[in-house]
Amino acid sequence: MRIIAGIAKGMPLRAPHRGSVRPTSDRVREAIFSSLGDRVNGAAALDLYAGTGALGIEAASRGAARVTFVDDSRDALKVLRQNIDTFRQGREITCELTVICANLFAELGKLAAAPGRYTLVLADPPYGKTAQALLEQKELPLLLAENGVLVLESGKRDPLIAPTPWTVLREAIYGDTRVSTLRAG
Repeated sequence: MRIIAGIAKGMPLRAPHRGSVRPTSDRVREAIFSSLGDRVNGAAALDLYAGTGALGIEAASRGAARVTFVDDSRDALKVLRQNIDTFRQGREITCELTVICANLFAELGKLAAAPGRYTLVLADPPYGKTAQALLEQKELPLLLAENGVLVLESGKRDPLIAPTPWTVLREAIYGDTRVSTLRAG
C-alpha cells in the first residue's frame, strides 16, 4: 500500500499485523480520488473507520486543508499515527491532521455539535451491515457542509438503501468493494 498522488506520492503505508483492519486498496483509492477531482483540494475531510489512515492521508497529500481521523481500534490508531508521522517527515505540511480515538457511533453526535462542517466524509466500515447502519445515523448528514459529499465503501454484495435525506450521486464496484458517493438533501 502506498499514497497514490500529491505531495506524498509513493509513500508506503503501514498496516496492523493482525487482520482487524482491511485497508482500502491502492486501486480503489485511485478510483475514489479520481472521481472526486478538484473537490479534494482545500477540503475539510473526515476519515471514519480510519484504520491505517489511507483515505485521509491520501486526501491530505492531494491538498485537503484539514483531515480528522476517527477509529476505536488501538492497534489501528498506533499504525495510523506512524503513517501520519511518516507523512509529515521531510514535507512542508499545511494540512491540519487530528486523530480521535472513539467509538464512531458515540462520536458522531459530538462531531455534529462541533463548529465546522466537512466538505468530504470518507468512510470504510467493516463490510456487512455497518455501512447501512452508518447511513441511518441522523447525525451523519449534519457533518456535511453545503455541497459536501460522503464516500462510503461497502462490500459489493451489500447494496445500500439510501434513506432520507441521502441521494446517491455515483456508485461503482471494484473487485469486492462497492463505492457509493452520496450527498445529503
